[in-house]
Amino acid sequence: MSLSARAMTEAEVEDAFGLLSAFLSTDRHYLDSSCAYGDGGEDALRAALRLLLSRPELGFVWLVYESETAVACCVVCYAISTSAGAVVAKLDDVSVTPGREGQGIGTVLIDSLKAELRSRGVKRIDTSCHLDNSRAYAFYVRHGFRRLEEERLAHVL
Repeated sequence: MSLSARAMTEAEVEDAFGLLSAFLSTDRHYLDSSCAYGDGGEDALRAALRLLLSRPELGFVWLVYESETAVACCVVCYAISTSAGAVVAKLDDVSVTPGREGQGIGTVLIDSLKAELRSRGVKRIDTSCHLDNSRAYAFYVRHGFRRLEEERLAHVL
C-alpha cells in the first residue's frame, strides 16, 4: 500500500467533501454532540472548505491518498496559545474511509501531519475525543497525545 499525504487544494475539494460529509453524517460520536456544535449540514461543510482555501492562515484540510483515491482526512485550524507562546493547531474531524480502519492509514495521517505542522512552526496539536470513543482515544494516546483533565464545551452564537 503506497500512501501519500498533502494539504487540500482546489482540485481536491470534492475528495475532502466526500470524506468529511460521510463522517459528519454517519459517525455516531460526532452525531451525539452535533446539536451542541450547531451542525449546518452539507452547506456549512462546503462553506468551511471554501474558507479554508481562501484563508489558509486559518488552517487547512490534510488528506491521505492511496494512489489517486482519498482514504483519510482531517481538518486543522490554527490558534495562538498563551501557554506555549506560539501557534498551535486544533485537530478536528479525523476520518478514515469506513472499512479501512486498522490498516495504518490513520498513522500515516497523523505522522505526516505532525511533520507538516513542525515545518510550519506549530508547537502543539490539540484535539478532542468523544468520552465514549475508546478506540479513537487509544489511537491518540499511541501517537503521543496526552489526556487533559478537562472537557471541551461549545456555545453556538
